[in-house]
Amino acid sequence: MATIATVYTTSTCPYCTMMKDYLDEQNIQYREVNVQHDQQAAQKLVETTGQMGVPQTELNGKWILGFDPAAVQDALQG
Repeated sequence: MATIATVYTTSTCPYCTMMKDYLDEQNIQYREVNVQHDQQAAQKLVETTGQMGVPQTELNGKWILGFDPAAVQDALQG
């Protein structure tokens, strides 16, 4: 089964772009949720993680805050 991530972003976040580019380079499929346009998703994200910053990425049940390639690799390892 393919690994699929969810990346929470905003339209103007350079680190969000870096995270999406990194996932593309690693051939990891992802779904993008732009919390700038989806206030309900933004609220749920804060309730779930306690963090307001982006990007936040859920990958294999683990949360990655910011652009953190090492954390992506850790999440892929299980």
